[in-house]
Amino acid sequence: MVSVVVIDYKKDNPLLRECLDHLQKQTYKDFEIILLTDYKNNLKYPKLRKKSYGRYIGPAQKRDGGAKIAKGEIIAFIDDDAYPEKDWLENIILNFRNKNITAVCGPGVTPPNSSWQEQASGWVSVSPLGGGPFGYRFLPEKTRFVDDYPSMNLAVRKKDFLAVGGFDSHYWPGEDTKLCLDLTSGSKKIIYDPKILVYHHRRPLWLAHLKQNGNFGLHRGYFAKVLPKTSFRLSYFTPSALLLFLPLAIFPYSILLILNAIWIANKSGSLLQGLISLPAVTVTHLWYGVKFIQGFLFTKKLSR
Repeated sequence: MVSVVVIDYKKDNPLLRECLDHLQKQTYKDFEIILLTDYKNNLKYPKLRKKSYGRYIGPAQKRDGGAKIAKGEIIAFIDDDAYPEKDWLENIILNFRNKNITAVCGPGVTPPNSSWQEQASGWVSVSPLGGGPFGYRFLPEKTRFVDDYPSMNLAVRKKDFLAVGGFDSHYWPGEDTKLCLDLTSGSKKIIYDPKILVYHHRRPLWLAHLKQNGNFGLHRGYFAKVLPKTSFRLSYFTPSALLLFLPLAIFPYSILLILNAIWIANKSGSLLQGLISLPAVTVTHLWYGVKFIQGFLFTKKLSR
């Protein structure tokens, strides 16, 4: 059995209903859904088990709570603002036939019916310049082993999850980075399979997008300091280097921006998305760079 764990904060959340609706369409039928919320709700779905805390509980604690009551041998985490392809669970199970696999993951693609602001946010993340070497998190690419992956589309063996203590809430945001580091500290692997696909709604440009990416920069900068094994990497430092050496980098960066915009326009089939990416990628890089420096040099503890 697979236990699908979903957490939610918002009452009457239409994206949560979208997620639950698509879970009902899975080709693999031996699963349960565990929904953990801050509030009581009247949602009724087959296979759904609910737990309401009646107060705010952080994402790590919620997911840990779901794992503890899970009946399945596999725990599949999906965000409330994401929904899976119908063969999502089936492809998850196939990958766990390899006993050396501790976790599996797949891309979170921007939904095709998203607003242009969400689409623009998604293209920033998936583009070669905007997302760097991590575009596979947002578009299907070749199968590979990874050592760090967000929990919006991540499945783990329950026994391994509990053995490492689950999510560490001291590392929010980024408790999924710590979990992946713990899971792969021995010989076991995390495999990325493009067929384990979900559609993940983006934070729209501008404020919500920048707030989220700023949080990513802060936690990655902090992790580069305290958990360097998977976070002290050149690609994470690059936006900060751009910020510090902007006068010297303006010309080559502008050329890369234009090439990146052409790539987005070609991939998306939209000249508008290509043009929007010029300021969107630039501002995202600069803000991420600021927050990365803050996390790396000045942050002593991450907190929500």
